[in-house]
Amino acid sequence: MHEYGLCEGVLDAVLLRAAGRPVAGIRVRCGARHAVDPPSMAQAFGMLAAGTVAADAVVSVVTVPATVTCRDCGESAESADLVPACARCGSVNVEIAGGDELTLESLTYADLAAADRLFQRRDEPARHLATQAGAVAAACHAMAVRFHRGGKLVVFGTGGASTDAQHVAVEFVHPVIVGKRALPAIALTTDVATVTGIAERDGVDAIFAHQLRALAGPEDIALGICAEPDSPSVAAGLRAAGELGLLTIALAGGDGGRLASDVSVGHLLVAASSDPRVVKEVHVTTYHILWELVHVFFEQPGVLAPGVVA
Repeated sequence: MHEYGLCEGVLDAVLLRAAGRPVAGIRVRCGARHAVDPPSMAQAFGMLAAGTVAADAVVSVVTVPATVTCRDCGESAESADLVPACARCGSVNVEIAGGDELTLESLTYADLAAADRLFQRRDEPARHLATQAGAVAAACHAMAVRFHRGGKLVVFGTGGASTDAQHVAVEFVHPVIVGKRALPAIALTTDVATVTGIAERDGVDAIFAHQLRALAGPEDIALGICAEPDSPSVAAGLRAAGELGLLTIALAGGDGGRLASDVSVGHLLVAASSDPRVVKEVHVTTYHILWELVHVFFEQPGVLAPGVVA
């Protein structure tokens, strides 16, 4: 592709102007007569820039039209066509000016300090999750025991956590790693008719508790997920699950909120952050670990026998 050859000159200009600073974005003015395909241009630049300060830069291409003047009628207009014709009379007897430039218009530099701050915001919550290794192992062992006895996993959450619930369920039912055992799991957030029907008649706080009473049994596992420290519907669901005899596990944000003191929660795993985005990121890591460790326990003979604890 000819974009590769064009990008060699662009990269030289970028590196000269950047003078060692990490480049986040590049804006290139390219004449229409070069017939550049912007995605191909970006791909070619990425290949050439590998290992340089511009390796991760986003390339934007601004197409500059040529000026076309008709020799027959005198009409003058801009055109991005490779074979331009007069806009007025259609004649191809035209003069073409411009449209062949290739210039580096601007660079955007990466704000490393801002990037550092973003990573630092995630550092402590990730480290805090590591301190909960014992609690995570205990929850996973308890889950594996329930699965071993024929139980299923019932997952629920509101807002963004509602899609996490579906994510968890599909991880267990249809493992992404070939050869891992499929385990029964359902999300209580997928049936819009049921959720809205319960909310209409019994209130939003009852949307999970009602379903658990109808769909779950004492051999099952209830996993409630909430990015905020408190979610009334998730808390109510966990209380209902506890009353039914299910194993109860909660993934919460902040300091755990009311769930931290709720006796119906058998296992509480906390993402120690007030930023809901960070909480979600930690929760995703947490439930992936839950999935993986449950399978580790299944692969160890004897650890699921009565009386064995993690």
